[in-house]
Amino acid sequence: MRVTEGQRILLIDELGRKYLVRATRKPIHTDLGVVDLGSAIGIPFGDKLKSHMGREFTVLQPRMSDILQKIRRLPQIVLPKDAAQIVAYTGVGPGDRVVDGGTGSGSLAIFLGNLVKPGGRVVSYEVREDFARVAMENVRMAGLEKIIEIKLKDICEGIEEEDLDLVTLDIPTPEKVLPHAEVALKPGGYLAAFTPCIEHVQRLYSEFPAYKFTNLKTIECLVREFEVKPGATRPKTRMVAHTGYLTFARRV
Repeated sequence: MRVTEGQRILLIDELGRKYLVRATRKPIHTDLGVVDLGSAIGIPFGDKLKSHMGREFTVLQPRMSDILQKIRRLPQIVLPKDAAQIVAYTGVGPGDRVVDGGTGSGSLAIFLGNLVKPGGRVVSYEVREDFARVAMENVRMAGLEKIIEIKLKDICEGIEEEDLDLVTLDIPTPEKVLPHAEVALKPGGYLAAFTPCIEHVQRLYSEFPAYKFTNLKTIECLVREFEVKPGATRPKTRMVAHTGYLTFARRV
């Protein structure tokens, strides 16, 4: 497969750093030299470009994981480690209908939109216009504008969609959405709430008995990377520890 003009490509330099760019007849300036992006047009993915300093950049086709690393961020995003738990515990997949409450920069909507395509849909509710605008830019960068809709609306006031497979929440008051999620979710559908503090979890659990949800579960996902060296393999000093709690419930 060869690079076409205007296509989004990923450059990886000799230090492993990534540059998400388009193959256009323009240069990109890096601390390893200037790279002519036009010279990528027509070459096979996996080939290398050289900067004016003779430093090499490998040309790859970007994956969604690369795009998620490069999206524009305003508020803190739901990290892949937590988004992956939502997939693992709910089984969301191709063709599913999802409502996402609290778009933010759109990272979770993009993560889920990439999984439900081509026949599925994600509608993401956001109350802040500036967040919604940036999220839509990120959705377009991911090429998912036909799958993801950003709706400028407070999900606590209601969910307009029906027969949903999944409702995700990343908002300060997820318990206010329970009556709307109960109606919008199909039997067997899931609710997944990402909350930063245990008080949010407690409020959710105090409200669950009034609604048709079962299989309640709350988890926390911690990720520790390792430094692997001959004779000196050990955990890294820093790790991605607490970001939030994930609470799951199933509509019955």
